[in-house]
Amino acid sequence: MDFLINQYRHIIKRVLEDYADFIGNDEEVKIDLVLDEKNDHYLLVESGWKNGYRIYGTLLHIDLIDHKLWIQHDGTEEGIANDLVAAGIPKAHIILGFKSPEIRKYTEFAVS
Repeated sequence: MDFLINQYRHIIKRVLEDYADFIGNDEEVKIDLVLDEKNDHYLLVESGWKNGYRIYGTLLHIDLIDHKLWIQHDGTEEGIANDLVAAGIPKAHIILGFKSPEIRKYTEFAVS
């Protein structure tokens, strides 16, 4: 099972790096990839200023809990779940934690 967890960690990191590269940094807003592999928390955070307004927030937040990926927040237009599936993670191991348990049962992903 450790092999599977390490594989999931690698996939999460690679997919988030791809998102960070795609979004990119500009002169005013920075994109940071936060990897806490010891506690299995993975975030993509933006911070800076744009047109006089403070920009700060978590774009993506994934936790690895009990051998499953919990997408705690997904601020992307398309959603990261299908990118994780395309990278090799089964839908049965992905939980859309940002959706209520009542709604999760109607998705094609795990409930918990």
